[in-house]
Amino acid sequence: MTRLRCAILDDYQNVALQLADWSPLADRIETTVFDKPFASAQDAIAALKDFEIVCAMRERTPFPRAVFEALPKLKLLITSGMRNAAIDLEAAKARDVVVCGTAMVGNPTAGLTIGLMLELTRKIGFENARMKAGEPWQITLGEDVEGKTLGIIGLGKLGSHVAAIARALGMKTIAWSTNLTPEACEKAGVSYASKEELFATADIITIHVVLSDRSRGLVGRDDLARMKPTAYLINTARGPIVDEAALLETLQQRKIAGAALDTYSQEPLPLDSPLRKLDNVVITPHLGYVTAENYRRIYREMIEGIEGWLKGEPLRRLG
Repeated sequence: MTRLRCAILDDYQNVALQLADWSPLADRIETTVFDKPFASAQDAIAALKDFEIVCAMRERTPFPRAVFEALPKLKLLITSGMRNAAIDLEAAKARDVVVCGTAMVGNPTAGLTIGLMLELTRKIGFENARMKAGEPWQITLGEDVEGKTLGIIGLGKLGSHVAAIARALGMKTIAWSTNLTPEACEKAGVSYASKEELFATADIITIHVVLSDRSRGLVGRDDLARMKPTAYLINTARGPIVDEAALLETLQQRKIAGAALDTYSQEPLPLDSPLRKLDNVVITPHLGYVTAENYRRIYREMIEGIEGWLKGEPLRRLG
């Protein structure tokens, strides 16, 4: 029996084969791990042209129509999560490619958001690096988050979780999004604010909305201009939600105290990005959902998804 070829994409830590048991598929599936991002769509096409199955990690490798049309052997695409904006579901359907997803564990991005907030205000990682480099004793003056106002853009499951943690830290919480109502805010224990009020009054602003045509560029130059010079912006959602050029200019001119970014308009972030050189921005390489607990479930459900598809019963089908 000829085994089908399965590509596991963007396994940056090389842990896919360790965190889940792929052996039940071994007699039917030949797996190949790609642990580096593809440089271009052409590179992705060249690498994947002989694979019937692809396991993708969120939006790391895009699958637009042109890629589907260039991969005639592809029959099954499984993505981590139940949403992937980088997959053209209509194109997949036109090529008879089954697209499925997986569940995710908990709210790991909430913990990262709070960690970035504490790094901005207490400079933990900065002082750690100084001490290990043999630099003189402390030089930073931290800020206490207690009593400060956290402005939350998007009060869904993740935004509400961040709000609960912030309140436990003694912060005031306000929220806004396009369809958010005062009633929904009251239910979550958060004060409602208009977009203008949120940007003008919050000490720290954190973004928790899904990237869509409506949210692309949601945080623009005018919004950033309303922020207090002592305020911080945190983006662990998606890079294009913020006008990155406007944010870069705002940071370079020190019109706000700083920012913490886990997502970018282009990922991986180019080595020559000006963001890498600013001392008032904390940058991380899209770590929001990258936890061992999450990966264990993702890869386990990818294996389940392949099993289901082989039986003619696709699980968690998208589109």
